[in-house]
Amino acid sequence: MRIRPIARGDLDGLQRLARETGVGFTSLPDNRDFLAGKIESAARAFEERVPAEERLYFFVLEDDERGELAGCCAIEAQVGREVPFYHYRVGTLAHSSVQLDLHRTIDTLFLSSDHTGDAEVASLYLRPEYRRHRNGALLSKARWLFMAQFRSGFPDKVLAEMRGKFDANGISPFWQCLGSHFFPMDFNEADRLTGLGQKSFIGELMPKFPIYTPFLTEEARACIGAVHDDTRPALEMLKKEGLRWEGYIDIFDGGPTVEAYIDDVRAVRHSRLCPVEVAGSEPESTERPAWLVATTEMADFRAAWVGRGPGADGTLTLSDTEARRLGVTTGDSLRVLET
Repeated sequence: MRIRPIARGDLDGLQRLARETGVGFTSLPDNRDFLAGKIESAARAFEERVPAEERLYFFVLEDDERGELAGCCAIEAQVGREVPFYHYRVGTLAHSSVQLDLHRTIDTLFLSSDHTGDAEVASLYLRPEYRRHRNGALLSKARWLFMAQFRSGFPDKVLAEMRGKFDANGISPFWQCLGSHFFPMDFNEADRLTGLGQKSFIGELMPKFPIYTPFLTEEARACIGAVHDDTRPALEMLKKEGLRWEGYIDIFDGGPTVEAYIDDVRAVRHSRLCPVEVAGSEPESTERPAWLVATTEMADFRAAWVGRGPGADGTLTLSDTEARRLGVTTGDSLRVLET
């Protein structure tokens, strides 16, 4: 298994992934023209043909034995520069009455664009049959090695939006109680439009004043900052890297947005460059690989697990198979992370 930039010939495979993601996965709608445009945008980003702040880096997890796509993930260099990027900020308003000697605090939701200009890690999806052998960790962590290697192309902060809570029928209680009253469409249509980048209607139709959460149903309040069951593993990986919920939620399903300063992310801080030596012998197999490596060229970026870490002299020894998978040879360098 290896991570690589998406290629222009991956449209069929990407659409297959999009059809599997399900409701609430806003960034990967099942729309062939949109997906083709996303692939082209990513190709131009990796070719460094657009300004750094406008780049969308889209990666795929490839089973190089079967020749199929097992998953995907992405990094948006800066959000909200062209299309508004909205959240609700969970806040508190205090009310008091001197005459009655009463003091109350009320939770509120404020429409916010506070994350404009931050980077975003997004679009992480792994097909069910590949949810083993740390493939999910490979998808998630490879993005941090990419950001560490090309750190100058990213801002100070990074965020990740987590899919919110849905009931057994695939309905969002948060949407039913709140968003449905302001948008003349169902959740799937609103979700589809935002996935296609048509987000201006959010600021035009959503209320500009704070929303008092006691007016919401109990089911809707329970969705504030709660994640979809399928998203929980991804959230746990992000938390281990140092991302935290700071009170921002998705305006449609109430899912949490986690964030951190990029330089504080564990994988960014702890990864380092090591020279490569290619030897013919294969390392002993391990069911839980501990060393993640990534190449140092943007257009030919590759990431994969390897069977051993750097030696005492700092040199990383690869087998012929590992070197071929990564496209490196003796004398090259790799960014290395022990996980």
